Amino acid sequence: MNDFCKETSVNIRKFVTPEIIFGQGALSQIGESAARSGASKVFVVTDRGVMEAGWVDQALHYLRAAGLDFEIFSDITSNPKDFEVAEGVSHYLRSGCDALVVVGGGSPADTAKAIAMLATNGGTLRDFEGINKIHLPLPPMVIAPTTAGTGSEVSQFAIIVDHQRRLKMSIISKSLIPDIAIIDPELLTTKSPRLAAATGMDALSHAIESYVSLAATPLTDIHALNAIRLIFGYLHRCVFHRQDLEANTHMAMASLNAGIAFSNAILGAGHAMTHQVDGLLDTHHGETNAMLLPHVMEFNLPACRAKYEEIARAMGPEVLAAGPPETLAERAINAVRQLACDIRLGRNLSAVGLQAESLRTLSRNALNDACLVTNPRHADLVDIQRIFEKAF
Repeated sequence: MNDFCKETSVNIRKFVTPEIIFGQGALSQIGESAARSGASKVFVVTDRGVMEAGWVDQALHYLRAAGLDFEIFSDITSNPKDFEVAEGVSHYLRSGCDALVVVGGGSPADTAKAIAMLATNGGTLRDFEGINKIHLPLPPMVIAPTTAGTGSEVSQFAIIVDHQRRLKMSIISKSLIPDIAIIDPELLTTKSPRLAAATGMDALSHAIESYVSLAATPLTDIHALNAIRLIFGYLHRCVFHRQDLEANTHMAMASLNAGIAFSNAILGAGHAMTHQVDGLLDTHHGETNAMLLPHVMEFNLPACRAKYEEIARAMGPEVLAAGPPETLAERAINAVRQLACDIRLGRNLSAVGLQAESLRTLSRNALNDACLVTNPRHADLVDIQRIFEKAF
């Protein structure tokens, strides 16, 4: 029996998602959802931009209607920092709250996860950097995203900047998967075109990296490929027609699919590298992904040509018709590069202020990122630095 278990265990995978409520008007379920999680007073985590857009006021209306008290925490930047989390933990512990509700994008979501983790487990963020280091249960979390990209509302990731080391820490644990994800496409309509573009490329990088990940399974592949189809079908419309509710709905679904895929299959070298750039320069994560993803795909091509061909097929008829069958995998890479240019994200790393002398340090730090473990092709320090140089 033990030998049988050893032989079959490599084919056994866990696949975890939260409860998902999806559709126009879904924000109306946030009060009821928080109440049935057992909450009496909720810690609402958001940012100032979301508050100005009016979505927090709507959420508070539904929380009041469900008989819930609340406390608001909004001191969060676009790349959440360790000291912001520390402030949030202190606020949470003083507040008497027993659950967390997020209205916002990936930054409030990741901050809320980190707050919940430290409030119950103690210690510092560095104690939990890496995989499966959370030992005590977290309070209930309900997340309503206002962007279509990070997938944090369904993922086991929290990404927080260590301001002293100037890098992003990857904290990965199924304990971080929220209890309920409320995805209302109407919340996407107040994003700027640039944010819509950046978050869309973030979702695309999640989908592609999870599809070729060493930990991918048929369950994750379905979600990854559907995300790619939707992004190539609707991201351009979503960026340039911000009130197009059909496009926003499809991009919300793409982000959800990509989030489910990468949460369960993990990612690869692209995210191991973008975490370092974002931590150093405070760049938008999606924009950094747009710069690095085609170069990472080129590096990984020898290890996953067949999967890139499937990615090209998911991208649609224009990519399929652009050349002979033997170039299909390369066309997938070119299509990613062209999409980034079409939505005005086609820059290189030097354009956002990265200095050449930083590349070796960034490369060394990327080797320690947990996302590199599931990259389909082994990458050493020289490989990572060469990819950075090509994107520079």
